[in-house]
Amino acid sequence: MKDKPRVCLITGVGPGTGSAIARRFAGDGYRLLLNARNKERLAELEDELGNAVSICADLADPKERLNFIEAVLREGVPDIVVNNAVGGTFGNYLNIDPADLTRNFTINVEALLDIARALIPRMIDSGGGAFLATGNTSAYRGKANFAGFAPTKAAQRILLESIAREVGPKGVHCAYIAIDAVIDLAWTRKMAPDKPDDFFAQPNDIADEVYRLAHQLKSAWSFDSVIRPFGEPW
Repeated sequence: MKDKPRVCLITGVGPGTGSAIARRFAGDGYRLLLNARNKERLAELEDELGNAVSICADLADPKERLNFIEAVLREGVPDIVVNNAVGGTFGNYLNIDPADLTRNFTINVEALLDIARALIPRMIDSGGGAFLATGNTSAYRGKANFAGFAPTKAAQRILLESIAREVGPKGVHCAYIAIDAVIDLAWTRKMAPDKPDDFFAQPNDIADEVYRLAHQLKSAWSFDSVIRPFGEPW
């Protein structure tokens, strides 16, 4: 009897990083649980990857978030969770809409907490796994026009670190991947048409780093990973 395939849950599957992560794990034989708000994108990925299940939900909505978690649990307990969903709006402290800050906090922090509370205890009971979140360097610093975004990413990272210190000794590896870069997407190319190719971070390369962290040996786990193209000033 063949072993059941390992399961990877990915939230926030967009056309760039999220889809690249899905393809990377699918290429190693994982069964995928894919979340996004865009049904058409998920359907296309399902068709492309084969062994995948779409769970369409807006994680900013508490009811949809609960339904999403219930749908995940009906499929079983994931071995790997990659929390890639993100809420972001920009502006300084005077011109941001406080409601946007609240929404960003809901997606970036509250959704992560709800997913972790529902899944990590079950992952521990199943023998362990990895629970990862993608972010950016707004988790470490606040710039003027990031007043509605950076506080929520900082809270997200600290929350995951708190979880990591609790559940690491119980067999679940938590890690935070901060992407200090402009990711290569159609819309970012339009925003920076004069930039050379090596200015952009490639989604496939980011996916490789996510995969590496998810499979670190227990004797050498890391929590923080900050990645950037070689030419990115920091």
